Amino acid sequence: MRAAMDKQRAAARIQAQSVGAWIPPWSAEMQVEEGEALPAAPRTTPPEAPTCEPLADEAVAPFIDGAAKAQDVEAKLLRAVIEQESAFRPCAISSKGAQGLMQLMPDTAAQLAVRNVFDPKENIEAGAKYLKQLIDKYKGDLKLALGAYNSGPATVDQAGGIPDIPETHNYVDSILKKLAE
Repeated sequence: MRAAMDKQRAAARIQAQSVGAWIPPWSAEMQVEEGEALPAAPRTTPPEAPTCEPLADEAVAPFIDGAAKAQDVEAKLLRAVIEQESAFRPCAISSKGAQGLMQLMPDTAAQLAVRNVFDPKENIEAGAKYLKQLIDKYKGDLKLALGAYNSGPATVDQAGGIPDIPETHNYVDSILKKLAE
């Protein structure tokens, strides 16, 4: 349980830093028993938040190409998903908790045995594997697979197609447009 809490704290700290916020360090002295009030955080000046610059194509291309080949998906598709999901920012965290270049949800990352969701190579390999699973599940229907990647397969299954969610429609349309270029 402690390891899971430490991992959650680390992810929260990275997310806060990505938007310029700062979370004070967690220490053993701050731990409380259930029902107790949290002690006041120490007053310190927040450090400069590190920037999360997009990865250069030269850095990310080998990971994309390797994952595309391993999963038998187009490298262009992976690039389009990464561009749409994170704009090639490896420390990106969405408001819903999706993480890394391919914006893997924590449960998905765990199912795919991802050890470090912010490692570009590992994130792309797992994202490519997940996308391939969705393409297979929807028998090659890329629109449904992309809709499921964005909103979740349960949502697509329940809707019997791309769900009536504007974000999901925009997501699918944007990626398909990038693939047509």
